[in-house]
Amino acid sequence: MVDNYRIDKEKKMNIEPNMDDIIRYFSQQNFASNSGMKFVSISKGYAKTEMEIEKIHLNVLGTVHGGAIFTLADMAFAAASNSHGYVAVGINADISYVKAARGGILYAEAKETSLHPRISTYVVNVTDDKNEIVAIFNGMAYRKKDELAIP
Repeated sequence: MVDNYRIDKEKKMNIEPNMDDIIRYFSQQNFASNSGMKFVSISKGYAKTEMEIEKIHLNVLGTVHGGAIFTLADMAFAAASNSHGYVAVGINADISYVKAARGGILYAEAKETSLHPRISTYVVNVTDDKNEIVAIFNGMAYRKKDELAIP
């Protein structure tokens, strides 16, 4: 027996969003943009962000604060998980800091590792401008039925 409801639902969950619209949608992120973070690229299941390290990003030890690194990774995770055109919200995230960063530019590159109708997972590698890993972020998103409200 053919499950038409499931077929229609799967078709709907595979819309082709315009990546310029997705970038414009996420450019509304006040906290990240006010923290000097920006998008490098976004495609289906993928996003890359960057942050030029400034004094405001440093902790008392003179290294980049873990919260700044987490925010950069979370920004890439959010864009990658919403890149299919439907609202996706983070339901779990963890990060491992493997190297201190002191200056230059940090990049966060999110890659989709699984995609299902309701749950998707991502790995985000945060690297410095020497392409050395600074942190590894894992995120899980709940995918809603609502299309993104592109401005």
